[in-house]
Amino acid sequence: MHTQRKRRTAGKKYSNIGHRNMPDIYTSAPKKSWIIIGSILCLLLLIYIAISVFFMSHFFMNTGINGHNFSGKTVSDAERYLKDQVSDYSLTIWGMDGTTDVIKGADISLVYVDNNQIENILKKQNPFLWPQSVFSKKAVSITIELSYNKDALDQAVGSLHAVTTVQTPPVSAQPEFDGTQFVIKPETYGTAVDMNVLKEKITSAIMKFSSEINLEKEKCYALPKYTSESKELKQACAEMNKYCKASITYPMNEAVVVDKMLISTWLTTDDNMNVIFHEDAVKNWLEEFGDKYDTIGTTRTFTTPSGKSATVTGGTYGWSVDEDTEFENLKNNIKNGETVTREPEYYIGGTAAAHAMPDWGDTFVDVDLSEQHMWYVVNGSIALETDVITGEPIPEKITPEGTYSLQDKKMHEILVGSIDPATGKPSYETEVTYWMRITWDTGIGLHDATWQSGFGGNLYQIPNIGSHGCINMPLDMAGSLYDMIEIGTPVIVHY
Repeated sequence: MHTQRKRRTAGKKYSNIGHRNMPDIYTSAPKKSWIIIGSILCLLLLIYIAISVFFMSHFFMNTGINGHNFSGKTVSDAERYLKDQVSDYSLTIWGMDGTTDVIKGADISLVYVDNNQIENILKKQNPFLWPQSVFSKKAVSITIELSYNKDALDQAVGSLHAVTTVQTPPVSAQPEFDGTQFVIKPETYGTAVDMNVLKEKITSAIMKFSSEINLEKEKCYALPKYTSESKELKQACAEMNKYCKASITYPMNEAVVVDKMLISTWLTTDDNMNVIFHEDAVKNWLEEFGDKYDTIGTTRTFTTPSGKSATVTGGTYGWSVDEDTEFENLKNNIKNGETVTREPEYYIGGTAAAHAMPDWGDTFVDVDLSEQHMWYVVNGSIALETDVITGEPIPEKITPEGTYSLQDKKMHEILVGSIDPATGKPSYETEVTYWMRITWDTGIGLHDATWQSGFGGNLYQIPNIGSHGCINMPLDMAGSLYDMIEIGTPVIVHY
């Protein structure tokens, strides 16, 4: 029993010794993996460094300069390309009507000038960041320094179809009255070119080595200052239409209406779309208006109370429009867009009884110098009539013809004649009971004349019987007229 246990122990010991002498395959395998990975990384690093070194003198992938791909190219390659482009360069120019012109580089002595712009592009790229260029594009625009003959280019530009054809200038959109309101008349585009823009765009195209240029797309043609969408134009139309909302009616012998049809002719805009209200045109219209409806001093044709057809010219009675004051009123009405019916503004004393002729209405005094008779008509009916004596028919005494109005009336007035140069005293001083003045400047009026022995007929033609210009009346007739007549009553003196 003891001997067997000992053998087992010995066998176990042998077994342990054999385990220590086996190869360590579990330890060597990971070491080889790391060696392989390290070798790959070193190779990739060497490749990365090699590529980085390459991009120290070459452009990144996806690098475009002025629209041309220079991936992997050197500065020399790029400059050589640009020089080749210059030597064979030509620019096709498309006009508005489809015409084409060509400007060749040789025609303008176009020469490439070396500079460091391309080299600077290379210097700005970090060669160690080259992987980024694989996934992104870099587009660079540079201004190529060129030398060309300016006079030759100017001559070439001046020979273009767009320049040599008839230059039709553009017309801006503008307000236009359509009979109802101001609307926008659209702009029109002409064929005239803007020479400054044309030269600038062509020069820019040459500098960029563009193969063609469309003059219309590049806006080389002169453009209208205002289009249908211009804010200034829309505001001008709105303001002009506000004016045209006004309507001013003058109730003359027929209605005279100042409305949009007339107002629109007084409105325009300046070059900056500011609305111009032509005040001179308004004043001219008011002047014509006054000439038509003013009646002071005009010739009137009428029928006398005796049934005779007569005419009368001159005097101080009638309509007289105060054009200056009315201009201000009318202008304010228009600018505020008001609708009103009213009389125009008149001068003081510049009104009459009616606009229809005869404008003195149906209450008036009629003095017939031929018949030496007068009538006082009230509301169309004769209220008083009498024979009279008027001024002796010599220049210094004749009764002035015309249409007047009663200016003043007084009782017990002393009439004073002109100063007699020989005596230095008035030629007469005569008291009358009833004095009814019709003129201030010549002192003519109606009054009683108790010194007269009779009235009417041809008495007025007799020296010292005819008056000094006044209308002499019998005392009772003068008294009756004085009691009935009112200041402002029209007095018509005629033959």
